Amino acid sequence: MTKERGDRILLAHGGGGRLTDELIRHHILPSLNNDTLAELADSAKLNLDSKLVCFTTDSYVVKPLFFNGGDIGKLAVCGTINDLAVAGSEPVALSLSLIIEEGFEFELLEKILNGISEAARANGVDIVTGDIKTVETGAADKIFINTSGIGTRLDDADLGLNRIAVGDKIIINGTIGDHGMTIISQREGIKFQSELKSDCAGLAGLTCELLRNIEGMKFMRDPTRGGLAATLNEISRGSGLSVKIREANIPINPTVQAAADMLGFDILNIANEGKFVAIVSRESVDNCLSICREHPLGKEASLIGEIVETGDVPVVELVTKIGGKRIVQMPYGRELPRIC
Repeated sequence: MTKERGDRILLAHGGGGRLTDELIRHHILPSLNNDTLAELADSAKLNLDSKLVCFTTDSYVVKPLFFNGGDIGKLAVCGTINDLAVAGSEPVALSLSLIIEEGFEFELLEKILNGISEAARANGVDIVTGDIKTVETGAADKIFINTSGIGTRLDDADLGLNRIAVGDKIIINGTIGDHGMTIISQREGIKFQSELKSDCAGLAGLTCELLRNIEGMKFMRDPTRGGLAATLNEISRGSGLSVKIREANIPINPTVQAAADMLGFDILNIANEGKFVAIVSRESVDNCLSICREHPLGKEASLIGEIVETGDVPVVELVTKIGGKRIVQMPYGRELPRIC
């Protein structure tokens, strides 16, 4: 490590000169190196088997940067992979852009890069291009990350809100609220007898298996910001049909529910980072659940509801554990800021 560089990021590390080159070659490449990235070209060159390509981008500003179950780097990789996965594609490659504050410790940057590398490797994708910018202290809350991703659309994938019909079933692959409540508990320093852990994970392995083996997959979406409530309202509005879900069937970790109750949050509004909601035909629901439950990320998969006829306007209705009913509203959007 050179004397000028020390153990922290300088503004000069984003200036495009020698320090930028050292940052890339001494820190970025050793963690993320692959043949495409190693060219350090202005644009990555990729050979894709399919002409049907999915493309997505997202930015990550989570606070704290490190949390039980992951960190901002793992979150950035998995979040982009999941956006591609629920679109019916197999992720191929990601870009990585870092906006780093002056004074950010190299030790923390290395930990984040390791999280990125491990998540990319675990999900079979390469980081093939990227960018680094540095800003003054206080301008970026330590580090922000943007990732973009491309995936090849699976031949068997035919997903869309227009395919949803009355009688279709609604599945989720596991417990809800884990990520959001983990973030807020660590942010507030709250301790529970059973430690909360984010569900941050890449879903493409499971979604691709479902799409290759289940004919009746109609639609998928990952319930991140706004949680299950936002996703189901988007499905209802987009399809023009109503949704009925059963509270008793929604998988929830008891500690997560206790944390939400203590802090006054509706668990349906809490963000997830390793879950997807799938709409499937009634004929395919059993096979879908069987495949999910054989996969590490779907062991607690559950049938939580169905698509029903619409009255005056499409709504999301929850049948409570005691048989009552309530309308699940679209969240306003301020429940849990900075959770991803």
